Amino acid sequence: MKNYFSSNFKLGILGGGQLGKMMLYTTRQFDITTHVMDASDEAPCKIACNQFTLGDLMDFDVVYNFGKQVDLLTFEIENVNVDALERLEKEGIKVYPSSKNLRIIQNKATQKLFYRDHDIPTSNFTRFAYLSEIEDALENGGLQFPFVWKAAQFGYDGNGVKMVRQLSDLENLPKGECIAEDLVAFKNELAVIVARNPSGEVKTYPVVEMEFHPEANQVEYVICPARIDQAVAEKAKLVALKVSEAFKHVGLLAVEMFQTESDEILVNEVAPRPHNSGHQTIEASYTSQFEQHIRAIMNLPLGKTESTVGGIMVNLVGAEGHTGDVIYENIEKIMQLEGVKPHIYGKKQTRPFRKMGHVTIVNTDINEARRIAEEVKKTIKVISK
Repeated sequence: MKNYFSSNFKLGILGGGQLGKMMLYTTRQFDITTHVMDASDEAPCKIACNQFTLGDLMDFDVVYNFGKQVDLLTFEIENVNVDALERLEKEGIKVYPSSKNLRIIQNKATQKLFYRDHDIPTSNFTRFAYLSEIEDALENGGLQFPFVWKAAQFGYDGNGVKMVRQLSDLENLPKGECIAEDLVAFKNELAVIVARNPSGEVKTYPVVEMEFHPEANQVEYVICPARIDQAVAEKAKLVALKVSEAFKHVGLLAVEMFQTESDEILVNEVAPRPHNSGHQTIEASYTSQFEQHIRAIMNLPLGKTESTVGGIMVNLVGAEGHTGDVIYENIEKIMQLEGVKPHIYGKKQTRPFRKMGHVTIVNTDINEARRIAEEVKKTIKVISK
């Protein structure tokens, strides 16, 4: 096995945001040399990596030249130049997850077609090259209200997704490639994180339940274990494993799913990296998702994925009406509550709905953890000076 520890081996991470920062918890623990690239000079990763490079993740030459300096390349954000990753792979640099998988996942239309081709349950959808084609489809009866509009590319944190109930909802949306998905009547939004290494070892984390903010379309709470029947949890896990097998990914694959009114499991979308639905694993699992991602891409044995305790994650996002230097109001009050663990990402500037941190609440009683989570959400405010 290659010696990664206290050696001259170099791990490259594209993207210097909070996910990268939390991966660095593990690389520092293992003493693995890390090179990180991000477009912002104030990226959260900057303080914790061995070498930081300022650069545009969508620029072919910049990504390619960065990749040539490392032995293994991973990413914490999907919006990176895939052509550069493909060239690096051809030249012998290991890139995990692969450029092939990232190319499919980057485009929501391609991703949905992939599910259809691999007989993976997902909601019905129609692909459109231009937004104007949706209006034509509505006129000629090929499409009916309501539906969910999704930009094919570059959506994140609820951006690039909109519920469309009438024609006026299409105003001011990006004009390019998109999909229209059937509106799914669901009981719960669930997620399963699957880890896989190059040797083919596979492990799944317990099913989590996600509660979303109604306006921002962002996850407000992640609840682990999900408060669902064991039979439904088993079905969700099997669907996630089927998705993992289809992609044959290396690293983590977060599979987001709907549990329908009739307890069907439909895949919504996937992320080939550590994910918001796994933040509680830092405190509540034997192996955090970030450590697991590092283990997986380096072909090390995968860690135990069971939870040690019930965990709920609360996202800390910028309050509406606040833009500028950040202040975490009442943070000391939430720290008085039992089992409360704040994570502040290190972004100096806040704006409405920007992800600025998260709080994990651990408790042996998941319902008590959920009650404390509500109190945390009401008490702490992410505001500007």
